Amino acid sequence: MPLPICVVTDSSVQFAHPSFPGRGLVHIVPIEILFQGNKFQGSEELKISSLPISPRPDAFPRLETPSEEVFRQVFSDLGQSYRQIIGIFMSEQLSPVFKSAEKAANDLRGRVNIELIDSQSISTGLGALVEAAAEAAEQGISPSLIEKNVRDLTSRIYSVVCTPGLSYLHHNGFVDLGQARIADMLGLYPIFSIEEGFLTPIEKGRSQRYIYEFFQEFIDEFEQLQHIALLQNVPQNNNDIQMLREHVQECYPQTLFTTHTLNLPIAALFGPKTFGLFVVEAVEKKTRL
Repeated sequence: MPLPICVVTDSSVQFAHPSFPGRGLVHIVPIEILFQGNKFQGSEELKISSLPISPRPDAFPRLETPSEEVFRQVFSDLGQSYRQIIGIFMSEQLSPVFKSAEKAANDLRGRVNIELIDSQSISTGLGALVEAAAEAAEQGISPSLIEKNVRDLTSRIYSVVCTPGLSYLHHNGFVDLGQARIADMLGLYPIFSIEEGFLTPIEKGRSQRYIYEFFQEFIDEFEQLQHIALLQNVPQNNNDIQMLREHVQECYPQTLFTTHTLNLPIAALFGPKTFGLFVVEAVEKKTRL
């Protein structure tokens, strides 16, 4: 007899916990990176430090979206083992992954039960949704209620990312060439928010210290937080991070604070020097200051 529910996501996902309730129900579809004529599936195969800061126009790493056929095969195989598939993928506004999965799901409609959710996020924001869905699936919660709860959770996830240098964002179609050149020339640290899946410029700084101060101010806009996740471009424990950690411990002592190293799909999309902050607002308080 098929098992009730599984969760499918893509390899841009990052989890707060290495092992979480329902982890065995999660299936990850890899996003390949095409770089220098070779394809890579993760940081184990291609180190983030190997990516150029400002590549030549013909030398950018490129995300290879899993094809409709790949998703059809994944969904068909899982449909033999599970009665319901819930697919949660990185923001449709940042990558074609969701559209590719959607077309495959439409082809299989009537044969496999699939519900797709646009996370409107990336990285640990996506991970928070997948973890919530998987835990609920393991508890035997109905697919319709899982879908509702996950969609509700998307409205409580807030993200800001900093991309020193904009060449990757220009290459991937998010900013124009003039913006990228000016930012590079002035050595700016542009900050973007991810709102309803869209990348929106909100601030510019001239140092990493300023960015971490901005992160602290961003956190302080909330009364109660469930999770704060810091995305770093390299594993580090510098004074800026320690300052942020101590602030969280003092002001949000009950809030989970995790740090994560940039993964390969996010590095190829935004650049290898990207770092960011993801927060999940506690369900008790939904009012943003």
